[in-house]
Amino acid sequence: MNRDAGRLLVVSDLHRAGPRERQRRGFDQALPAGWLALATARLLRRYVWLADPMAHNHRLGDILAREPGITRVVANGDYSLDTAFVGVSDDAAMESAAEALGELRAAHGHRVRGVIGDHELGKKSLVGGAGGPRWRSLERCEAELGLPRLWHEDFPGWRWVGITSTLAAWPVFRAEGLAGEQETWERAHREHLGAIDALFGEAATRGRRVVLFCHDPTALPFLARLDGVRRALPCIAATVIGHLHTPWILRACGWLAGMPCVPWAGHTVRRCTAALRDARCWRDFRVVLCPSPSGIQLFKDGGYLVAPWPPEGNHLDLVRQSLGWTDAPGRVS
Repeated sequence: MNRDAGRLLVVSDLHRAGPRERQRRGFDQALPAGWLALATARLLRRYVWLADPMAHNHRLGDILAREPGITRVVANGDYSLDTAFVGVSDDAAMESAAEALGELRAAHGHRVRGVIGDHELGKKSLVGGAGGPRWRSLERCEAELGLPRLWHEDFPGWRWVGITSTLAAWPVFRAEGLAGEQETWERAHREHLGAIDALFGEAATRGRRVVLFCHDPTALPFLARLDGVRRALPCIAATVIGHLHTPWILRACGWLAGMPCVPWAGHTVRRCTAALRDARCWRDFRVVLCPSPSGIQLFKDGGYLVAPWPPEGNHLDLVRQSLGWTDAPGRVS
């Protein structure tokens, strides 16, 4: 047994609702969409996703109270509700994200690493076509939230890599961006993939085991085409993803992997099916899902991940911890 081992905590999809975002209750029902689309979205939220997405701020505090012996923390993206759908270029979403990261950093300080999620940058709404990625959001992530678009940390025999999944998978999101920002995003996309390739290639050359933190698995097929990443695939101990919120969606992605892209049924269906078309490569990355703390309404299956760090040997034992579903803030069953 490694007596010097500490513990790694991974959280994802905190979706904090700060004071100004809480003033936008019903934000997804005020979109310019037809009654049938809005009614369908309302039913999905009420019975499948989260009936009240603003009622779960307390869950991060619950996690921190349950895990006092943590020595390393990785937050794997999506810190706000993104009620304006343009990421943290919106001041209200910025406030929410800063609040969530502030709670983590108050508890664990410099031991916290953060990944940029799709909701930090913006994404079009499920119905109504509002919002989309904004370059200003990426700038604010780096300058004001302290979230680099790419980072790595080396340990004896190991390398952690944190990437920005939307940037790596930009061709999937391109149609949702602003016309005047396309050249900037394209250049950053190419640079991001080049830097990721170099980090993985170096890890493979030095025989380091890799832990990849990637919010949205849509990025993984783009990484799989890189020479350095392909050489490092046998070195990957785990790829920790978020984004999907529940293990049930990850299982469904496994069943649907390889399906064709459906470009004619709206941007959300196009984006999801484009990701699933190449999803068979996910297994090569040894994907492990970090669920959201609340899970989803249908299954009430929220949680987070813990693991010994540094691990013994070459295996990283990431264990999902469940959070009870209660109505009383601050209680964990």
